[in-house]
Amino acid sequence: MSRADTRVVVAMSGGVDSSVAAALMVRAGYEVVGMMMRLWTDEALGGAEHNRCCTPEQMRDARRIADKLGIPFYVLDSKEIFRSTVVQYFIDQHRDGFTPNPCLECNRHIRFDWLLNNALALDADYLATGHYARISADAAGGWNLRRGLDEEKDQSYVLSVMGQTQLSRTMFPVGEYHKREVRALAEELGLNVAGKKDSQDLCFLGNSDYRDFLRLHAPDVMRPGQIVNTHGELLGEHRGLANYTIGQRKGLGISASEPLYVLAMNPYKNALVVGTRDQLGRDRLTADNANWVSGAAPARNFRADVKIRYRAKAQPATINVGDTNTFSVKFDEPQRDVTPGQAAVIYQRDNCLGGGVIAKFAENEFSRDYEAFAASAG
Repeated sequence: MSRADTRVVVAMSGGVDSSVAAALMVRAGYEVVGMMMRLWTDEALGGAEHNRCCTPEQMRDARRIADKLGIPFYVLDSKEIFRSTVVQYFIDQHRDGFTPNPCLECNRHIRFDWLLNNALALDADYLATGHYARISADAAGGWNLRRGLDEEKDQSYVLSVMGQTQLSRTMFPVGEYHKREVRALAEELGLNVAGKKDSQDLCFLGNSDYRDFLRLHAPDVMRPGQIVNTHGELLGEHRGLANYTIGQRKGLGISASEPLYVLAMNPYKNALVVGTRDQLGRDRLTADNANWVSGAAPARNFRADVKIRYRAKAQPATINVGDTNTFSVKFDEPQRDVTPGQAAVIYQRDNCLGGGVIAKFAENEFSRDYEAFAASAG
């Protein structure tokens, strides 16, 4: 099939990355269709009437780019499915004692399921997005998910939920470029979005932060509780576990002879466990809801590098695969920000093998006097 006969739907947001992605597809000779999703936002909080990813300004920019490129442009109402999957996931995970990354669920359920299926319903052959990642074929005829060329912008971490079916129907046109080159391309192509800032923060929060959102939609997760050290000694009262993250030092509201950090949230007792910098760090984790990009784990036990946060550097570790849904990680060195609810994503060189959601610390890791936790955390 020639490129002229190959239809590509480009997910457009009005930003520089998706606009350049669309322009590159047009320049390559594909039949291109622009599509933008209208997503849910919390209109009751902060006075925002539109999701940060699809404000009227962004929609106008996307439509203007589509007109300049001479391609059709459609808006897909995705509010309800976004609310029922991504937003509800965010709420439910906090209720269960996790610190979730809703961007992974958005890619799992919205972009590369809902949006991809809507693209295919338009007889498209591919969905293209402005993500900084790369897709390549392997020797066996499968598909690899690889880091974007720009290491600072690489988004393979949040794309680790993808599988062979999605990769076979997806293109990442800007994955072979650095961000500065993408902005230069926007200038060269006459796109009026070259200087737009990258979007940040959770798109559905309106003008508020996630704490305000949870106070309104899940006030039960903001129950006060005890702040304790690893010996179980009471140091103060927290304002709800969702207000804190592992590794946090400021804003604890307690005084001590040396700086204290959040070591863990104990959802079983609604307790915040704090300790010294020397106690901060874990050399192992368990992950569930595992996804293997190839469709199967590479081996029962293998060596690889693992990222535990989007902005974290991948660290060398040994991975032990359990059933099809779980794996455990033993790091060569303790990692200070192992946070249940975040993703543990596995790499070999620039190849993303997949990942899973970091599981909660087991209840038996929090003994009555917390000594078991102190031992396991070291």
